[in-house]
Amino acid sequence: MIKKSNYQLCILLFVITSFATKTYAQAKIKLFNEKNLKGWYAYEPVSGKQKDASKVFHAEQKMIRLYGEKVGYLMSEKSFKNFQLSIEYKWNTDSSVVRKSNKKNSGIMYLVPTSTPDTLWPKGIQFQVKEGATGDFVFLQNVVLEVKGKKTEAGKSVVSARFEDAEKPFGEWNKVIITSKDGIVKQELNGKLVNEGKQIEVSEGRILLQYEGYPIDFRKILIKEL
Repeated sequence: MIKKSNYQLCILLFVITSFATKTYAQAKIKLFNEKNLKGWYAYEPVSGKQKDASKVFHAEQKMIRLYGEKVGYLMSEKSFKNFQLSIEYKWNTDSSVVRKSNKKNSGIMYLVPTSTPDTLWPKGIQFQVKEGATGDFVFLQNVVLEVKGKKTEAGKSVVSARFEDAEKPFGEWNKVIITSKDGIVKQELNGKLVNEGKQIEVSEGRILLQYEGYPIDFRKILIKEL
């Protein structure tokens, strides 16, 4: 027979262990260390995949800064399933920075399968960051989702419009939260739910930051596994 004091100790240890395990599982992971591009690789069509991402893009002033003549993206080396991603972005207002386009267009992709080849743009879901369309879903390479009870069409690039506008004025920081759990995805912008869908066929993948020619900055890139 277990003595009462030992029994209470066992219960206490169980509670502490369970709490510690839960806390660890829900801890936020920094995808950007604010110093360099470790944990990411770059891709642009001419030179292809670059393990040293600094050959294409930049880590400056605790920000990831995408600018220059080469359109492409940064891809996380790690893949995630059931997660909440938080990230801040703003359009770069420095007129001296080299750009390829004056059209404000970018995006945050997620659930990019490890098996998909590098191309512009790979399979996955995009949180559209674009003047007049920020918050739209863009489903790439035949990804489909049920939005408001209706299944989207399969295609190379299919848009499902945001529920409402929530982007801040040009040059200000915007906060994006993307949640993917058990087949349900949610996109939030500056505290507002701007898109949501379910029954997704892709449940695990990498994170991708797009550069389509207009300079853009990203910071505070955190992911929490759910």
